[in-house]
Amino acid sequence: MANSTKQARELIDGRPALIVIDIQKSTFIDTSEVGSIDNMPGYKDRMLAVRDVVDASHTAGVPVIFIQEVHRPDLIDFGRELDGDEDVHCLEGDPRTEIAKDEMGFREGDYVVPKRRYSAFFGTDLEILLRGLKVDTLLLCGGLTDVCVHYTFVDGHQSDYFCRVIEDCVAGSSLDAHEAALRAMEYLQTGARRSKASVIAALSHL
Repeated sequence: MANSTKQARELIDGRPALIVIDIQKSTFIDTSEVGSIDNMPGYKDRMLAVRDVVDASHTAGVPVIFIQEVHRPDLIDFGRELDGDEDVHCLEGDPRTEIAKDEMGFREGDYVVPKRRYSAFFGTDLEILLRGLKVDTLLLCGGLTDVCVHYTFVDGHQSDYFCRVIEDCVAGSSLDAHEAALRAMEYLQTGARRSKASVIAALSHL
């Protein structure tokens, strides 16, 4: 039976952190006609929109955590990741793999968590960092909506964090996949989907 008493919680419940997922230099310097990973239309603009939320988080004193997908050049840590549509990507030493620090307004004091797999929780120290920061609410942005954002959301949800996805600051492998992932996240936590404007407003009132 569906939950007839469900209610959306406050946008920010307790202490928040902004989780910027896989916004890396490739988005801004790779001009290949066919990329190693498909992107929905408007992908770059949606990543650029994240800068406003980063700036608002800095102003509010909210921790900003940049997640960086990175793989060893011998491909040993890809596992099953290349069994689907994705080609080799995010290799160590490739300038395209670096976090887009200039575009995102990265500051000293921001955190970087490298990962080998899709979820920012899987095999990383993100959980230790969040506990040290005493974080309750995760504000998620970046890409891909249907892959790394979605899987990070799910692991955050299962670890009992309040999870919010900034729906106009994420982008998927396709528009259909993007929308389906947003619906799936909203299914897990009512009120998970939030706009950039509403997040910035909430940050300004902290």
